Amino acid sequence: MRQGAQGSADTGDPWAAVGAAGAGVPSGQAQAQARAQARTRTKAQAPARVPQQGGAVRGEHTHSEPPLPVVPRARPVVQRASVRGQILAALRAALVAGDLRPGEVYSAPVLGERFGVSATPVREAMQQLALEGAVEVVPNRGFRVVERGVRELAELAEVRALIEVPVMLRLARTVPAERWAELRPLAEATVRAASSGCRATYAESDRGFHRAVLSLSGNEQLVQIAEDLHRRAQWPLVGGGPGVRGRADLVADAHEHTALLDALVARDLDVVRALVGEHFAGAAAAG
Repeated sequence: MRQGAQGSADTGDPWAAVGAAGAGVPSGQAQAQARAQARTRTKAQAPARVPQQGGAVRGEHTHSEPPLPVVPRARPVVQRASVRGQILAALRAALVAGDLRPGEVYSAPVLGERFGVSATPVREAMQQLALEGAVEVVPNRGFRVVERGVRELAELAEVRALIEVPVMLRLARTVPAERWAELRPLAEATVRAASSGCRATYAESDRGFHRAVLSLSGNEQLVQIAEDLHRRAQWPLVGGGPGVRGRADLVADAHEHTALLDALVARDLDVVRALVGEHFAGAAAAG
């Protein structure tokens, strides 16, 4: 018996070792305890399974594993604001050119057909013009172009002079000649635009030159206010069509820009003051 027990212990069989250690315990119960302890040791010695993405275990295959997330491809964004901006610019040009006549009512759907767009961006652009005072809303009909008289144009010219003349005089004292020389192409561009005889083309070039001059002040609020007044001063008067201000008037007005630059370079404050005042007065009289 001792030899049998010893021989079984030497075989390395875990069940035999547990049986030898459990003397006095019924053999069936001892074997059950030995198997339980062996399973415990086996689990403790087994390497831990590492979970993978989606809850699956390495080496384990599962059909319930969710698919990897699909990153959606970026969609092109429709620039609705740019469409509205283009329509707004076109309406402003039509207003200056006299295509939108004072006192007339225009509907958004009709204008949309003209521009080849829906009524929505036209209506939004017209609402912006209403905020600027160019048109007024007519319920269930559309927008009426505001009728303006000579007095309103003269008042705008006076306000513009009160704002721009002091700024230009200050700039004439402080801005070096080479900075003024950089604006020479813009002044010459106004002359070419005036030679075309198109009021809308000249109006845009005219605003561009004045905006560039005032931008040298470094005051963005002043530039925005002055440009808004300038744009309003370019709207046509009651009964005024595209030909009220002819090519000769536009060219004369444009040449005042080059003369103003010469005075600014020379720092001749008296000439600067006179030219700016005459420039605004002439625009008001010829509007």
